[in-house]
Amino acid sequence: MPTLLESLYYGKLIPSESTVPQDPNYCQLSRQISESMDTWKSKLSEKDFEELESLFDLYQQLQGMELAASFAQGFRLGSALVFEVYADRHVRSCESDGD
Repeated sequence: MPTLLESLYYGKLIPSESTVPQDPNYCQLSRQISESMDTWKSKLSEKDFEELESLFDLYQQLQGMELAASFAQGFRLGSALVFEVYADRHVRSCESDGD
């Protein structure tokens, strides 16, 4: 079984593709969006609907950038927390050795 680092290096670890929100409203909202898109598709001309889809594509690109930035910030925060825990542990260990 590959390690997390190996999986990350070989491009097999892609959190954004394997993460599904656990919020109970997620499926309902997803279904509402699909139904709304179907409704708009029937109301708009083909050209107008394509323009609407292009707008949503732009929004998804923006949202992807925001998610990537949030992931990176969360990773940095988690790393800083681990560092702080180990640094504090080291300081306490040194203090008890000096007694």
